[in-house]
Amino acid sequence: MRKILFVETKLHLRDWPTMLFTIGLPVMLLVVLGLSIPALSKTGSAGLRGVDALLPAMMTLLSLLVLACSVVPAVLTSYREQGVLKRMSTTPVHPARLLVVQLLINLGTGTIATAVLIVSARLVFGAALPRHWGWFVLVFLLGTAALLAIGLVIAALAPNGKTAPGIGAVVMQPLMLLGGVWIPHEVMPDALRRISDFSVAGPVTQAIRDAWVGQAPQPLHLAVMVGGLVVFGGLAVRFFRWE
Repeated sequence: MRKILFVETKLHLRDWPTMLFTIGLPVMLLVVLGLSIPALSKTGSAGLRGVDALLPAMMTLLSLLVLACSVVPAVLTSYREQGVLKRMSTTPVHPARLLVVQLLINLGTGTIATAVLIVSARLVFGAALPRHWGWFVLVFLLGTAALLAIGLVIAALAPNGKTAPGIGAVVMQPLMLLGGVWIPHEVMPDALRRISDFSVAGPVTQAIRDAWVGQAPQPLHLAVMVGGLVVFGGLAVRFFRWE
């Protein structure tokens, strides 16, 4: 496992354009939106501005969706096409270890991206740090796992590496909408808000925001993330093809 992790990490780091996009795009949008939308600098009822919790939470979701819907499917479908998984199945090393390693690497990338977002918001806007770190870490890990499980389903169903990015993009856009990247949860129509609460992406953003302002996440949001992890993880196991 350690050797696979070492080799896959080296390959991941060599793909620096993808790393730069995953980490750089959310930070760039954080700065641009924070500077160009005056309402995000106004203090709300909780004593926090939009740049303190709302905007960083939205951009955190964006970075995780890029990993789940673009990076994970592209890598795994290319490995399947190249016969990497098939060759591994003939060795004592089970191909499932490669999946675990990929999830760990992308979890690490998501962690770095989120840390850079927090630091950037702090340096540029003097944004508040998350007030409840325990809940924040738990929600981040649970939400990342649930979203990456969606990425595994995309990788399982994509017929080849060429179609995987397209399928991922189709899945990513509605998740961005429901997660509040395009429209904040508070101003969504009632029907869309209710759908958002059961979309995995919406609960991730909302739970991160709650932890950021020092509140415990809503039980519904935690339950949806756990349910998403179980359901999509099960679908990925059921439909994933090694060759």
